[in-house]
Amino acid sequence: MTAHAKLSASGSHRWLACPASVSAEEGLPDKSSFHANEGTAAHELAEIALTTNHDCNAWVGKTLPQSGWLVDQDMADWVQHYVNFVLASEPKDAYAGYEVRVDFSDWVPAGFGTCDALIVSGQTMHVIDLKFGKGVPVSPVNNSQGMLYALGAYAESRDFADIQTVKISIHQPRIGDGDPQTWEISIADLLKWGEWVRQRAEACLEPGAEFVPGDKQCQWCKVKPTCKALAALTEQTILADFDDVDSPDVLTPAAKLTDKQLASVLRAKPLIASWLESIEDYVFDRLEAGEVFPGYKLVAGKANRRWIDEAQAATALFEMLGDAAFAPAKVLSPAQAEKALGKARVRDIADLIIKPEGAPTLAVYDDPRPSIGVSVNDF
Repeated sequence: MTAHAKLSASGSHRWLACPASVSAEEGLPDKSSFHANEGTAAHELAEIALTTNHDCNAWVGKTLPQSGWLVDQDMADWVQHYVNFVLASEPKDAYAGYEVRVDFSDWVPAGFGTCDALIVSGQTMHVIDLKFGKGVPVSPVNNSQGMLYALGAYAESRDFADIQTVKISIHQPRIGDGDPQTWEISIADLLKWGEWVRQRAEACLEPGAEFVPGDKQCQWCKVKPTCKALAALTEQTILADFDDVDSPDVLTPAAKLTDKQLASVLRAKPLIASWLESIEDYVFDRLEAGEVFPGYKLVAGKANRRWIDEAQAATALFEMLGDAAFAPAKVLSPAQAEKALGKARVRDIADLIIKPEGAPTLAVYDDPRPSIGVSVNDF
């Protein structure tokens, strides 16, 4: 089992923002999931491919030795995309390490982590992080996980390497166009940031550390469903602009929420929705474990009928219906076709693809996407 630091690099987005989350999470178990196990397997496959100079395709249909994961073609293709980027980022004279343990305890007490790929060439250090998930995009800009890895690697290399620039790349092959995103920071600015991190880390270990709930730090926090600070924040956020809720006129037919009040509720929606979902998951887990929870129980959900043996059903239906027993084949989607053809032949189908405008969607006013004009006639 891989050891985790109390103030880990991967959890830094949480403890840097909410110091009290460190003590609050202490002793709570990590929840395993299919996606977490898949990510672990993807990292294992990447390390094997990079250290043995073998293509990931060599592992299709085989079980990885550590995780026991059976590699399919899809995983091999996506991980190879990352492997190719790492290899292309290595100059001939470079030092390259994979799954490198780095110690950043000069800034964070007992702080350490594992950097997916670390490349040092001349005065440049390159930290590369593989994110195999396909749900939440991660930016390399001011990425605290990558910056902590860089601090740790710098501490271990400063005696023999004159590092002046740090590059941080996040590679999420299954999100967007699959290409990595890279950001640069000078070593001087990284060290300044490290001094701020030192202060935040000390605050995390102080008695009575402050709870500071928010969208980013609460997203994966294990305390989320039972956090009183988050419950108070959601209440305050909703009621902040509702100064007239106690007015005697509030229950009249003409009483309406103002645009400002509606906007306040909308801004709070993502955090409140994720908090409610975490509470639902928390109660479900307790009931599934055999506990009693007041007012709730587990019941059988809706299920669709299915064939007991699909091959046997296909044979029987073909005898009765002939070719009509099988649904007609569908042409590949543009994304599926591009993946099947490979990057070298994508241009061959470019003239066959169109990307229509997406349906209008709501966004906060400072969203970088341009505003569009929508008329009632559009609907």
